[in-house]
Amino acid sequence: MAKVSFNTDLCKGCGLCVSACPKKCLAIDTNQINKKGYSPAVMTDQEKCIGCAFCATMCPDCIITVEK
Repeated sequence: MAKVSFNTDLCKGCGLCVSACPKKCLAIDTNQINKKGYSPAVMTDQEKCIGCAFCATMCPDCIITVEK
């Protein structure tokens, strides 16, 4: 199983990772605000993640780490 982690303090909530995920297991957390004032992306279902790293590839700020 893959493990996806986010540096949520640097996320600007653009949603590119959410739209790139083929399993739809990422979302923008509207209940949380980071230090920059944005709602960061979060993993909603770690079990569905296949570790493709599309999310990390699409992230313009390189805040996503995918480990297999």
